[in-house]
Amino acid sequence: MTKRDYYEVLGVGRGSSEEEIKKAYRKLALKYHPDRNPGNKEAEEKFKEATEAYEVLRDPQKRSQYDRFGHSGLKGGFQGFDFQGFDLSDALRAFMRDFGSFGFGDLFGERTASRRGPRKGPDLQVRLKLSLEEIAAGVEKTIKLKRFQGCPTCGGTGGKLRTCPTCHGRGEVRKVSQGIFGQFVNVSTCPTCGGEGRVIDQACSTCGGEGKVKAASTVTVKVPAGVTTGNYIPIKGGGDVGPRGGPSGDLIVLIEEKEHPNFQRQGDDLLLELPVSIPQAVLGDQVEIPTLEGKVNLKIPAGSQSGMLFRLRGKGIPHLQRYGRGDLLVRIMVWIPNRLGPEERALFQRLSQMEEVKPPKEDRGFFRRVKEALGV
Repeated sequence: MTKRDYYEVLGVGRGSSEEEIKKAYRKLALKYHPDRNPGNKEAEEKFKEATEAYEVLRDPQKRSQYDRFGHSGLKGGFQGFDFQGFDLSDALRAFMRDFGSFGFGDLFGERTASRRGPRKGPDLQVRLKLSLEEIAAGVEKTIKLKRFQGCPTCGGTGGKLRTCPTCHGRGEVRKVSQGIFGQFVNVSTCPTCGGEGRVIDQACSTCGGEGKVKAASTVTVKVPAGVTTGNYIPIKGGGDVGPRGGPSGDLIVLIEEKEHPNFQRQGDDLLLELPVSIPQAVLGDQVEIPTLEGKVNLKIPAGSQSGMLFRLRGKGIPHLQRYGRGDLLVRIMVWIPNRLGPEERALFQRLSQMEEVKPPKEDRGFFRRVKEALGV
């Protein structure tokens, strides 16, 4: 019978890493393992085939030999391993060498970690909306929410407790099964007590045996400067309390940035669009503009074009968890009146007849400069 290509058997490429090969083999080995497929000869053959491929490709020397000469390079055995006589016991030894010689419950998903003791409560999420001013300065906020807290009547125990009769307080049960190498022990969470080791003998009248009640609460969160929408702040123990004395989950505070009437945020930079009149753009002016920290003066040079950007260093948002701040970008937009009185119209008609106020006909770079100023 012609052997299949080892890379094809495992479903990996020839450039795959050792970890990728191991992961692919483990998936196949768990699928076709004899303990999972008792009496299935086809699954047994696929298990042996996958393990044989893995034994070659996991070893750099064997893999190199196989890449150069194919299956013929392994005939007669290679470094003490005879791939012509590869049987089930060889495959099982290889599997157990790399994935453990204990019971297969862990690998086949039948075993869970011991959950003895009270269970942790679920995490909660809240959204916190902040203004740009608050984000720039950093702020401390008090959040009001409703969450489960320990029952004041029973002290969080849920009532009168007794040792679980199924697991005798261990929180787990063990099941012994017979495998091809002898007995194996699978451990799972006790179905009676849910891993707590105790059951309620008499439930609390207030919480009904849950050990928790929902009540209003407040949590204080410190928000560092520079956060943005999508950032989150975890508060350990700020979530719901667990049942019957279990520890509290966490509170996840999701940051949302409010829309600002003046500024658009671009990373840690801010953009301000500043309308100016035609005389201001032509003659120049000094204007007062807002920043997150108060008003400052900005000089507009004579002959400024609509869309021109001015950069004010360090007037943006602080960088999160590092030194420095972004900048404030001011883009001037020349305001064109849509209604003119007789006097204004006469002035513009006189201006329109003057060559000095018209764009040069041969200045082909004019529109390019406008596009650059507008960022188009």
